[in-house]
Amino acid sequence: MEHLEQQERQRVWEKIQKALLNEQIDQFRAEFLELHPYDQARIFEEQEEDIRFLIYTYLSPNEMADVIEHVDRDLVNEFIIEMVPAFAAKILEEMSTDDAVDILNELDKNKVASFLTIMDKEESEEIKELLHYEEKTAGSIMTTEFVVIHHQMTVKEAMRHLRKEAPDAETIYYIYVVDSDKKLVGVISLRDLIIAEGDWLIQEVMSERVVSVPVGEDQEEIAQMMRDYDFLALPVVDFQNHLLGIITVDDIMDVMEEEASDDYSKLAGISEVERFGDTAIQSAKKRLPWLIVLLFLGMFTASIIGRFEEALDKVALLAVFIPVIAGMAGNTGTQALAVAVRSISTGDMNKIGKATVIWQEAKTGIITGTVCGILITGIVGFWYGDLYLGILVGISIMATLFVATIAGAFVPIVMDRFNIDPAVASGPFITTLNDIISMLIYFGLATVFMDLLIGDE
Repeated sequence: MEHLEQQERQRVWEKIQKALLNEQIDQFRAEFLELHPYDQARIFEEQEEDIRFLIYTYLSPNEMADVIEHVDRDLVNEFIIEMVPAFAAKILEEMSTDDAVDILNELDKNKVASFLTIMDKEESEEIKELLHYEEKTAGSIMTTEFVVIHHQMTVKEAMRHLRKEAPDAETIYYIYVVDSDKKLVGVISLRDLIIAEGDWLIQEVMSERVVSVPVGEDQEEIAQMMRDYDFLALPVVDFQNHLLGIITVDDIMDVMEEEASDDYSKLAGISEVERFGDTAIQSAKKRLPWLIVLLFLGMFTASIIGRFEEALDKVALLAVFIPVIAGMAGNTGTQALAVAVRSISTGDMNKIGKATVIWQEAKTGIITGTVCGILITGIVGFWYGDLYLGILVGISIMATLFVATIAGAFVPIVMDRFNIDPAVASGPFITTLNDIISMLIYFGLATVFMDLLIGDE
């Protein structure tokens, strides 16, 4: 099964579609199911509602479950809701429990209750159990479909148990070991299990150094842990170390994508992740909160400039450099912000220390500020023939870049200290904050240089 590019996928679909529209069911099923579920999902997403309903008719709930698991998360709910409820419930039954929970968490509570009522009782109970966990925690992303063995089993008994349970398990590369109280006591890899002697006890060959996460652990912390340890799966336990479920690497990849989208939206000054399919009103609702805050901060910046109206009246040329100084402050602040937020999200901040990061950014601010300050001093002095004006602008740039760089690193660190998402210190917020700082520095220095500037005219 090879990965299909967009053009190749379209060519293949044109052939399959003929069989679908001509009601050649066997041919359609043979050719469509030959594709990888990823390609099936990409094709399915592009179809109109009438074509999708034909596909529902010709595929079983189990086959549709493979497709839905690979469909873009922004579109899944639309497809689930349009299906006949009994068919949708069967699909949710066939899906991995954690994936089914992800879908149901996005639906209206009445819809969720309806689907759970229709579903098989055993599957329904498993899903209900996971639905109770808080979103974005280990409990909400774990799966209960895994293989667990008892520490008193022999290797032969464990292999027999594994063969029986493996078809329904999400992964079998790690097999977790529990004691009589169902407490996690060890882990054994599939490789070690295969090469062990059949009459050995599991407790003799298992590793007791098993890394687990509490059920309430934040999903971002779990993603960090799996990246650091290169795990394919992580067991989830309660406060008494009872094994509740496992988190697999494919779930963590989804988490990393979700967290990256969330952080990017916040850095752009959007309160929630904005989706491509959102209406104009939905997009406006997500953007307006920060825009209103920035509007008032912008008014404060304007009031600062207004307080130095007298200085501007005396030396009108000062106004020319306001965009340059404010723009440079915003740019360098955003650069420092990006470095700090990334250091916090990857855990590097804890390794090297917050003071080290701020000191590093301060040194960077001094270097960039000095270089830019010298350059602008020479340019302004030569262009306008006014050395004092050049020195004023140069010192302002140097001081502004130094302070703005520190601010860009310091603000997300402070927010993280108070358990506020550091990405909230968005680019627009830091830019506006640094506008205020840069105007205070520029006009403060202009007041000091005023006699020299007037005398030089």
